[in-house]
Amino acid sequence: MYKRIIIRFSLISLITVILGSCAKISSPTGGLRDRIPPVVVKSVPLNGTKNFKGNKIEVTFNEYVVLDNINDKFMVSPPMKKKPRVFIKAKSVVIEFDEKMKDSTTYTFYFQDAIKDLNEGNILQNYQFVVATGQVIDSLSVTGNIYNANNLEIPEKTLVLLYRELADSAVEKHLPEYITRLDATGYFRIDNVRPGTYRLFGLKDADNSKNYNLPDEEFAFMDSTITVTSEKNYIPPPKIVKDTTIVKKVAVKKGTATKDSTKLKKTEIKVPEPVALIGQYRLFQFLARKKAHYLVSSKRDLKYQMFFVLSLPPDSMKFDFSIPDSRPGSYFTEPSKDRDTLKVWLTDSSLYSRPQISTILKYPFTDSLGVTGYKQDTILMRFLQPRAPKVAKTKKTFFQFENNISSGSLKPGQTIVFKSRTPFREPDSSRIKLYEIEKTSKQKVPYQFVRDTLNSCKYYLKTKLEEGKKYLFVADSASFGNIYKENSDSLGIAFSIKNPDTYCKLTLEIKNYEGNRIIQLLDKSEKLIAENYMSKDGKTVFPLLDAGSYRLRVIYDLNGDRLWTTGDFTKGRQPEPVSYYPTEIELKTGWELDQPWDIGIKNFKDPKMREKKKGR
Repeated sequence: MYKRIIIRFSLISLITVILGSCAKISSPTGGLRDRIPPVVVKSVPLNGTKNFKGNKIEVTFNEYVVLDNINDKFMVSPPMKKKPRVFIKAKSVVIEFDEKMKDSTTYTFYFQDAIKDLNEGNILQNYQFVVATGQVIDSLSVTGNIYNANNLEIPEKTLVLLYRELADSAVEKHLPEYITRLDATGYFRIDNVRPGTYRLFGLKDADNSKNYNLPDEEFAFMDSTITVTSEKNYIPPPKIVKDTTIVKKVAVKKGTATKDSTKLKKTEIKVPEPVALIGQYRLFQFLARKKAHYLVSSKRDLKYQMFFVLSLPPDSMKFDFSIPDSRPGSYFTEPSKDRDTLKVWLTDSSLYSRPQISTILKYPFTDSLGVTGYKQDTILMRFLQPRAPKVAKTKKTFFQFENNISSGSLKPGQTIVFKSRTPFREPDSSRIKLYEIEKTSKQKVPYQFVRDTLNSCKYYLKTKLEEGKKYLFVADSASFGNIYKENSDSLGIAFSIKNPDTYCKLTLEIKNYEGNRIIQLLDKSEKLIAENYMSKDGKTVFPLLDAGSYRLRVIYDLNGDRLWTTGDFTKGRQPEPVSYYPTEIELKTGWELDQPWDIGIKNFKDPKMREKKKGR
């Protein structure tokens, strides 16, 4: 009896375990994420078809796909006057066009990275479809690189144009024979080119015309024609390797001796991006200097201030402004150094309180025939006073201005500068004191205020300040003010003149170039810090530098105007070359560094510096 109970209990326990195992529900482990881009399974016609006569191409993939930004990325070479229609049909991409194709011509349809699979967004990189209307698929290629002329960076949204017509006017009026787009590394490749002589251009197309027909379009051109011959054998396009994550399946066993299961473990492997390719031709893209005189803009952002900007300095011509029926002294004007910008300050409250003011402007203007004369415009300048916020109690507002001593120190020889948003009135020197501070005493230091000759919003404090000394600047309330009767609050600033030994000094030995050059010292973001002009090889010095990282650029000043000069296609003039020192220069506190620099190679910039700047 006891034995029977034991057996029955064991059977019940076994059945319970079995049922529990069968009834247990667990979530699926899932599969590997799809990393494979769409695959072409068929096309009508076949890619590479000769004697093509149709007006429709259909490419079918192994999965559903989507088109990303197709209007910008899709291109046809040679271009058609009317862009083909590209759309999705089930698992296919369809290209339709009404324009008759040229005879005996190879057409390439570029998709770049516009084709992706629907589910995971895997990109089919640089897909191209090629057909020929003749019996031959043209198989030659043209490769090269395009860089921005003034900083040798990679230009964005640049087209590469190849013209069989050799006249300069072709790029302004006609479509090119071949076209492609510059890639992210500055490299381009035009495939399926027939033998012949061509003109090669780069263009940042502002109006989608595929022509260089606007003055504000960036442009690049070769000085001479290029010859594409059959000796240049077709080379397959390079594989594009992306920074991809590869997922591997690893089996991990778990469970009892009678039960195993497999779990999927993801292992990520990073594949680095490729080094930028170097093509056969190098072009340098520039924005040409404006040639036509016209009014660029006019604005009235403040009730008492107006701005007028011209496209070019008026040189010997006049740039005149007036307000009809205004009283004498109710406004004054401040032209910029080159006189291409005119700032107007309204000083009469009865005038600047008006929401709109009629003004007369007389300035140089170039007509459609290229003739420059005077144009007179009546311009209505409007200002809408913003509604004042509702506040329980209005705080007293003071005249605000900036200075360069609030940081606590100046470099030896540096002048004290005061800047404001509105014109200063004459500072009240009786309320302003400058002291030299010693351990237990302070001594007055004589000074003089000098107004900037071009800018009424800037004043200089002229005085003699000694290295290593400490100073105190004190200004009582209402010491400073503007012409609109706003006064400053009281101010006290302690500062010192740093010892030259705490700064860095960089001496460059420039060699291997004959001619004028501008040596520029830049920060890491390539903002200009200082520059020295040289007419021959030798040493140049940058003193009193803060510790940090710097870059160096040389401008080869071919025309001797002490400026970087851009290109001019109508004159066949390339932009002036530049080059960079191969690496950034690191300076630490108190360092004096002597550095040789061979500037014999023009238009050089290490790709690592370019990538570092762009944060790649």
